[in-house]
Amino acid sequence: MMAEITIRDATPEDMEAVCAIYNDAVENTTAIWNEVLVDVANRVDWLAARRKGGFPVLVALDESAMVVGYASFGDWRAFDGYRHTVEHSVYIRNDQRGRGIAGLLMQALVERARELNKHIMVGAIEAGNVSSIRLHEKLGFEQVGLMKEVGMKFGKWLDLVFMQLNIDHRSTPDGASK
Repeated sequence: MMAEITIRDATPEDMEAVCAIYNDAVENTTAIWNEVLVDVANRVDWLAARRKGGFPVLVALDESAMVVGYASFGDWRAFDGYRHTVEHSVYIRNDQRGRGIAGLLMQALVERARELNKHIMVGAIEAGNVSSIRLHEKLGFEQVGLMKEVGMKFGKWLDLVFMQLNIDHRSTPDGASK
């Protein structure tokens, strides 16, 4: 049974823990296709930029109020026509993976996207990350694309799976123009 997990909006004070989770993913996983570690100031700036853009950054706290994961979404592409589509990311502290925390964060993100009148949520997942792909499928995402060898890390080519979730099933965008 999973211990009590609380999901809330991130604060600048959470960014030290977020930084540690991010850097662990950079150093040890193919979840982030980046090879550069960041500092806490970088994550504070990232949080401010997300807030300025109107996008959520959520943290998951364990029963002792320690940050054990975080999630966010932002623009999928920067052009106006894509404004109803967002791309998300979810990262869990390495000793907390497999406990259902990512699913809780994802459900909270989907709800935030719905509140912000978003239509589609996109996930871009390294094709070998079967647990993430399965989690997305469980939450209703469908695989819509596979791009072969578009990235590299740890001296090997990486394939990218695109998954998407239709959040609201509306037939036309609100305020659609011709």
